[in-house]
Amino acid sequence: MKEYTIVAIISVFLTLLVDKKCGIGIFKRVEYYLFLLVIIFFKLLVNGYLTSQCIIIYNPQFFLNIRVGSIPFEDFLFGFSMSTMTIIFWERFKITQ
Repeated sequence: MKEYTIVAIISVFLTLLVDKKCGIGIFKRVEYYLFLLVIIFFKLLVNGYLTSQCIIIYNPQFFLNIRVGSIPFEDFLFGFSMSTMTIIFWERFKITQ
């Protein structure tokens, strides 16, 4: 079973659900997509180095083995979820002056 893939997909759906439930509307903001480009750039840089140098090794039995360079596709899903969820919670719980 591809547990890593399943959990990555669930994390994306949960992120979309939390954004909708909180009413933040993060996906309607241009700034979000600029932020996402920055995150993707650094993901390619850092995660690309770690996976290409075999510092981090993934067991093919747990993921689809679809890679962007040396980075498993699921890592992009998790990166999307973690960074987006952080922004959603930041916006939801920020203190207004």
